Formats: sequence, structure tokens, C-alpha cells
Amino acid sequence: MKSIINKHIAVSIMMLVSMSCKKQLIEEPHSSLTPQYFSTAQGFRSGLDAAYAGNRNIWGNENFMTMTVPGTDEFKSGGGGNIDFNIYSTSFDASSSWVTNVWNTCYTFINNCNGVIDNGSTVKGLDAATVKRAVAEAKFLRANFYFILVRFWGPVTLNEHFISEPSTSAGRAPIADVYNFIVKDLKDAISDLPASPVQNGVLPGKATAAAANHLLAKVYLTRAYSSAKLPDDFQNAYNTAKGLIDASGSLGLGLLPDFASVFAEGNEASKEVLWSVQHTSNLTYNNNSNELNFHYVMGYENFPGLVRSMAYGRPFARVQLTRWMNDICFADKTNDTRYFKTFQSVWLSNSADKIPKVNGVPKYALGDTAIYMPGVNVSDAKISSSRYLLVPPRNYTLQLFPTMLKYQDTKRVGINDPSIRPIIAYRLAETYLLAAEAAFNLSDNLNAAKYINAVRERAAFPNGNVAAMSILPAQVTLDFILDERSRELAGEQTRWLDLVRTNKLIERVKLYNPDAGLNIKEKHILRPIPQNQIDRIITGDKYPQNDGF
Repeated sequence: MKSIINKHIAVSIMMLVSMSCKKQLIEEPHSSLTPQYFSTAQGFRSGLDAAYAGNRNIWGNENFMTMTVPGTDEFKSGGGGNIDFNIYSTSFDASSSWVTNVWNTCYTFINNCNGVIDNGSTVKGLDAATVKRAVAEAKFLRANFYFILVRFWGPVTLNEHFISEPSTSAGRAPIADVYNFIVKDLKDAISDLPASPVQNGVLPGKATAAAANHLLAKVYLTRAYSSAKLPDDFQNAYNTAKGLIDASGSLGLGLLPDFASVFAEGNEASKEVLWSVQHTSNLTYNNNSNELNFHYVMGYENFPGLVRSMAYGRPFARVQLTRWMNDICFADKTNDTRYFKTFQSVWLSNSADKIPKVNGVPKYALGDTAIYMPGVNVSDAKISSSRYLLVPPRNYTLQLFPTMLKYQDTKRVGINDPSIRPIIAYRLAETYLLAAEAAFNLSDNLNAAKYINAVRERAAFPNGNVAAMSILPAQVTLDFILDERSRELAGEQTRWLDLVRTNKLIERVKLYNPDAGLNIKEKHILRPIPQNQIDRIITGDKYPQNDGF
């Protein structure tokens, strides 16, 4: 199908990715990409660099976060906006900038990938091995973009080749065709990519066979629940995830012993990370694209003893955890150490001027506790007698709730600047959970429990009871797997997609998110096709909108 989705497809190379702190790609902007330019060594490399950089407009960007995190069982609206999207109100429609921006980003950089892939056989000035690897990288990236599209929108336009001229016609390919295309891309890529992200000098953020296998397992698993399912999808998902886990030791990969280390600043290239999206301290190229360090931060600066700080972050307060997440999902906050390693519970006073006084005497000193959120309920008497602000879950508000810590960045350029940290997109702990989910769907609860326990037992480190964290095969259900994904992957931009994949979105939102549960309908298992996409198609058949929008 030869069609063009938007006028941005003839794409400018504006932001070429910095692949590591020690070695950066050469950034040479060009006004547009053409087949002739792709056939040069410089153009070929630039096209691939731009395709990598396009991921900064997905992972770390507010658009993708808004489409994957709020409006689920895990997170609801904070006090910082996006309320229509978060609660599925009638004002959330095809004109939403969130859906438009993700759609346009995917198709823009799919076209970059197509340019690299199409011109691999004609590019001059590069050796065959370099070209072969670059084409494999482009196929991995293209598969990622199409996987985003098919999960959000269902049938989508399938552009298999580079498009250099705008068109006014387009159609939507069946999801079976899109999934087949993704699977083929990933299988092609795996054979020509370096095996591991932590061996043989692979730069952080570069595609590897390990990352492609992880993604392929997830693609099989997702398709297995869909109308395009194939009889062996669950088995292929299991075999692919298990194969990566079994090979992880020889690849230098593995689960870190402490969950807290996974998202520690500066540790984004650990042996657990399969693929990350790189950002840079050069804000010209970073383009304010990593703002995840803002979105989960509560309004601490509005309370006694505290002012905005580099350590505590810029409080956008876009989302806050649901009571289900706090009270039920993380019911065990003793043996499961992930709650207090995921959510901030203590804020120390950083402003002497804002410390409250009693009879002229400060209630506490600079550096003492100003806010404490124990994550469990306490009595009103204990709250009243506390020197600091003691906040149990029943007293959470739109500006007062536990901050999620996974994206905090204390090394950003300025106090109000976006993050320069890489975003961890795929990690090995999720591979274990993919294997467990596939095994469960194959009625193999023994292996499902084995892979879940590998993740849960790590979560007991250092002082939790490992035996108490282990589960029996009979305890494995789909809901338990989803609960475990929340405990491990909270806020990692997977949740809406997880719930849609497992056909649990409406059920669990109604059960656990009272704000969104009032409005969610069957139509919300897909996102609306952007209205400007529909408006551009003026030749041939109209571009179909998803039902209900």
C-alpha cells in the first residue's frame, strides 16, 4: 500500500541522537531526505541516526506517558492537568494532541527506517557488514513504531517503503498484516544484530538481538490475545522469552540483586537493561522530550518546610497512584521492598523560612522530616501529635501523594529543566513476566510461577522474607500476573497497553479507578484516529475512524 500519512513524512533530520556520554554521533542537519541522499554514506547514517532520535519523541515524552499511564488501575489524575484524557471524558476525542503527536511521530520515523532499509543495497562508501547491521537496526526500530501503532489504533496504514512525495490517499491494513510485518522485521533483525547490549562495545541505546527477542516475545504474546492470533502465538512467546532468559548469563545479562539499583541514576546501562532511549544534556537536540522527571512529582513545595529543589523535582503532578495501587497491589510493604523503592515517602525540610513554629519555636530543624507518607493508615491522634506533616493514604489529595522515583534526575541542567537521563524501555525483569504470562496461557502454571518467583524473590532484597514472597503454581492467575506487573513495572509506560492486551482494561478501571471508571466504554480499548489524519485523505475512500469516536 503506497500512501502517506502526513506531510511530515518528507522528514527533516532535526535531532540526531547522542548514543553515549563518551562517544557522540555526528549531527549534520539536512532539510529533507531523498532516495539520492540515502544512497550516500552520510545520508544513510543520518537517516538511521534520525530514526533513533525519533524515539525521544515517544519514550520520555508527555504524549506517550499520557496514553499509557493514567486512566488505568495504577494511576489517576493528579492536580497537574490532562483530566479529560485521564478520565475518558467526552472532551477526549480525535482532536487530542496526545494521540496526534504519537501517530505523527511513528509515521515520520517509520519513513526514516524505510529509507535506510530500501537503500541498503545501493548505498556507496560503506562496507557490507556496516550496511547489514544498519538495516537490521532500522528494522528493529520500525517494528517498535508499528507495534505502538497497532496496539493503540488497531488497523493502521502499512507503509513498507520510503515515501518521498506527499499523497492524499491512504487506507488501513488489517492488524494481521501489521503483526506479520512486525514479526518479519524482528526475525530479520535478530540474525544481523549484535547479541547483547553489554558486550563487544555496543553503544547504549543501540539495537541488539537481545532487545529484539524481548520485543518479539511481547509481540507474539500481544497478538495471541487479538483477533489476528495464530495457534502457536503463546508458545512462540514463551519459547522466545525463555530463550532470552536461558541465554542471559552468556550474554552478560541478568537481574540486578537489588530492585532499587535498576533505576538508580547513572545505572541505565546495567546488565538488566535490554534497550534504552538516549537523551542528552544539549537541550537543542533533547527538545524537552524527557519530562518524566516532572510528571509523577507531587506539589511538595506548597507545604511547610519545603521549597522546590533539584533533589525533589519539578512538581507537575500529572498523575498519582490509585488507592488500589497503594493499598491492595502493594499490600505487603514489608517483604516486598519495591513499594518504598518506587515511591518517595519522606521529604526533609530544605527551607528554614517555611518551617512552622509553635510559640515562636520551629517545630523541627532544617534537614528534619517535613512530610512523611507511611503508605498505611494511622490514627487522627497520631497525625495531630506529629511535628511534621504525616499523610496516610486517606488524606492524599491532588497535590499531596507519594512521588514516583523511577525517573528522578538530580543532574539535569537547571531546576526546571527536563531530564537528561536515558529512558529504560525494555528490561530483563519484564522478559521473565512475559514468559510467565505465556506459560500461564499454555496451562503451565509450574513455569509461570517459576518466572514470577524470580522477580518476586529479588524484590525481597535485602531484608524481606524470600519464602513469603514465593508463590505456588495454584496461585497464578491472569489477575495475579497483572498485579505483579504493576508491582515491578509501575509507571514504566506499559500499563494501559497491558490491560488492553489482556482484555482487562474496562473491568479493572471500573474496579480500581473511580474517576475513570465512571466514563470508560468499550470504544476506549482503542484510541481515536487523529482528526487531521482523516482530514488529509481527500482522494479515494475516506480514512475510517475507530468506532465510537
